[in-house]
Amino acid sequence: MLLAVIAACEIGFWVVLGAGLVARYVLRRPRLGAALLICVPLVDLVLLVATALDLRRGATANVSHGLAAAYLGFSVAFGHSMVRWADQRFAHRFAGGPPPVRPPRYGRARVRHEWREWGKGLLGWAIACALLGAGILYVGDAARTQELWGWIRNLTLAIVIWLVAFPVWETIFPRRPKP
Repeated sequence: MLLAVIAACEIGFWVVLGAGLVARYVLRRPRLGAALLICVPLVDLVLLVATALDLRRGATANVSHGLAAAYLGFSVAFGHSMVRWADQRFAHRFAGGPPPVRPPRYGRARVRHEWREWGKGLLGWAIACALLGAGILYVGDAARTQELWGWIRNLTLAIVIWLVAFPVWETIFPRRPKP
C-alpha cells in the first residue's frame, strides 16, 4: 500500500509542477502558476503523513518505509533545483526565455558544481536519516524497525561513494577541454 502512495506522490509531484508551469507560461497566469508551484511540497507532506500512519497502525518497517524517508529527504534537498530546472526549460520552450543553463563541463566551475550537488545530496541524506531515526523512535520497537537501520547504513554508504566518485575525484583529477 505504501509503495502505491510513494508512486502516487512522485506522479503528483510532476503533475503539480507541470500544472504550475502550464498555468505560468501557456495560460499566462503567473499568480496561479506560482500558487500551484507553492503546492509542490504538499505532496511530500501527504507521503510523510501516510508513512507515519502506517507505522502507527503497527506495521513492521519495510523497504517502502525506508524508501519513503529517502524520497522525502532528497525531494526536500533537490526539490527547488528540480523546479528551477523545469522552469528554465518551460520558459525557453513556451515563453521565449533564454536557453536553459547547463552545468559547467570543465575546470574550477565544474569542481564547484560537483561539490554543490553533493552538498544537496548530503542535505537529503541528513533529512532522510533524521526521518528514519524519528521513525525508529516513533515506533519504539527494535524488532519492527530493523529495516530502517539498514536504510541509514545504505544511504550513508551511497553518500560516501558519491563523495569519492564525484566531488573528490573531480577536485583531484579535474576535467579539461580536449585540445
